[in-house]
Parts: sequence; C-alpha cells; structure tokens
Amino acid sequence: MTVKRTENTKESIVDLGKDVLGQLKKVQNPNISLPVRALSNIKFDEKNKLIILGDKMSQRTYMNIAHTRKFMQTLMVAAECKKLLSETENTTTSIRDLYYILKRTIPGTTENTFEEQSESDPIIEDLEAALSTLRENLHLHADQKGSLVGPIVIEEPKFGSETDCMKLGASGFGIPSICEPDTVKLKSTTADFVLVVEKDAVWQRLNEDRFWKNHNCIVITGKGQPDRGTRRMINRLNAELKLPVYVLTDADVWGYYIYSVIKQGSINLSFVSDRLGTPEARFIGLTTQDVVKFDIPKNVTIKLNEGDKKRAAEMLNYRWFRPKEWHHEINHMLKVGHKLELEALSAKNIRFITEKYLPEKIKKKDFLP
Repeated sequence: MTVKRTENTKESIVDLGKDVLGQLKKVQNPNISLPVRALSNIKFDEKNKLIILGDKMSQRTYMNIAHTRKFMQTLMVAAECKKLLSETENTTTSIRDLYYILKRTIPGTTENTFEEQSESDPIIEDLEAALSTLRENLHLHADQKGSLVGPIVIEEPKFGSETDCMKLGASGFGIPSICEPDTVKLKSTTADFVLVVEKDAVWQRLNEDRFWKNHNCIVITGKGQPDRGTRRMINRLNAELKLPVYVLTDADVWGYYIYSVIKQGSINLSFVSDRLGTPEARFIGLTTQDVVKFDIPKNVTIKLNEGDKKRAAEMLNYRWFRPKEWHHEINHMLKVGHKLELEALSAKNIRFITEKYLPEKIKKKDFLP
C-alpha cells in the first residue's frame, strides 16, 4: 500500500501560511482545514488489512472561542517547523524541545501558549495529516524508546556508524525515533523471524538467555506501547527483509491492543498506517487459553475489572478483531474472568518462557491472526 505524500514540506507550510494571510486580508474569519483523526473517520482497509484515515474534514477557526487557542498553537508549530526546514538539511529537534521552544506567557496576559507537551504533540500530528507529510519531514523526532538485539547489521550513515547487533551488551541497539531508509540502513541479516515483546523485563530475560542466538531471530521491545520508530523498524524488517513477525504481550485487553497497533496501525495515527502497520504480524501469546495448555498455576492470574470487561466488549466490535480466533480468545477471557501478565510464566520456571513456552509456540505455529 502506497500513500501519496507531499514532496516539498516547507512549501506546503508556506502555502498554509499564505492561505491564512489571504483570509485575513479579505477580513475573513481565518480557519485551517484538518482531517478528523477520530474513530468516526477511520476505515478498515480489508485488502491491505490496515486502519486508514477517512475523508472527513474539520475547520479550526480563529474566531471560535473553542478553537482560538489551538488555532494559535497550530500556527506556532507550523512556523517553528518552517524555521527548522530553513536550516541545514540535517537539522532536527525533538518534540520535547519544540514544546519548550514554543512555551511562553502571552504578553499582557497570564496565559501561556502551551501548558504541557500533551498540547503540542497532537498539534504536530494534525500538521502531518493536514499537509500530507510525516513528522520526520518536519525535522522532528521523539525520544528513543525501543531496543533490538540479534543477527542483523545496521548502518547509520549520518553518524558514520555500523552496528552488529549480535555484539551488544544488556541494553541492545537503541532504535532511533527516525527510522527511515536514508537514516537507518538494514544492511544484512541471517535471522529467520522477528519476535516483538511488550515488556522490557521480558526482553532482558530473552537477551540474557540468548534466545535470539539459540533460535536465530531478532528480538525487539517497545517497552510497553511501541513508539513510532519501533513500529517503523518492525514494518521495515517485514516489508524489506521479508521476515515473519511474532508479537508477545500480556494476556489482557491492553496487550491485545498493543498487538493490534503493531499489526493494523492506530486510530490516532491512521494517516501513517502504511508505514507503521505490519499486517502480516502474528500473535504468539500470551493468551488466557495458555493457562490450560501450559499448566500455568491459576493463582498467578488476575481478576478482570469492569474496565477490562468494557474494553473487551468494545474490541469484539472492531473489524480488525473479527477473526473467529480472536472472538474465541476474548470471549474465553470474559468467561473465565481473569487475565495474566507475561511474568506469570516465571511461576513455572524463570526460564520457562525461553526454554519451553516460546519454542513450543513457534514449532507448532500456535498463533492468532
């Protein structure tokens, strides 16, 4: 799936500014058109198995008191991005830095332009969607989060570095926030598959036990919900190197949601699902059905709360959870009334996950779609 994006981001920002200026010159109430990034405006592309953004648009209007603050913030972010793009080609800044650069008290008032970074981050995403561009093309990056280890050589031309990811210590290779082919080159690999694990603690166990060496695979963690850089790396390992991707999370609604984001993309970032989603990914576990399959002690399970039950009911209605295998698992979880975390496998043995659980799952291809 290929999404057409603007070829000149700086020019698009300038055009946005000219449009607002033109409205002001005509003594009009200035507004900015933005795609609606909400559940009401997403579609599930059955052919490509991705969540994609629909065609609904909204207007962010200066003279609407409910919009005025965001209108100002949108233009501030756009102006700073234009400034960045006017610097040298390789000049970037973090989304955290951008927030601090733009935060100030408006003269003559006690009001700040931004109070928290949680205000500026969605504005950046709005700009991406409105300009049909990417955060990377705005010269912005986030903090590095994900880690990787295994038989792959990665080159970072900007820094003149080449890393053999089999020769790293406990922390592995830090996956950059900007993980595009021109900044991160996947030079070579002998791996048979990619294993993505939700939790850093489990990734540390797999690394310490050299699971990646014993099973010739690349092991990745997003340390919870994976960031964009990690999701882009997973996407590229599958699309470019043709490696199967298996995902391992807690057996709860939040773990299943993390898997769905890796596989289909997210509602909030549906405009970049083609680059962040990996439709061929498969769910290796953990499932509530594994309690019986692997004789996991029931005293390590956790009772579902009302939030879990509500979220599970919602997931059953999502088109991307329609496969019968997923309906069976989610309904089974609701029936038994419990969930469990990956650490529950250690109740069997500290190395049960690396020596028994994962090898058996992979051998039997015991996956959910």
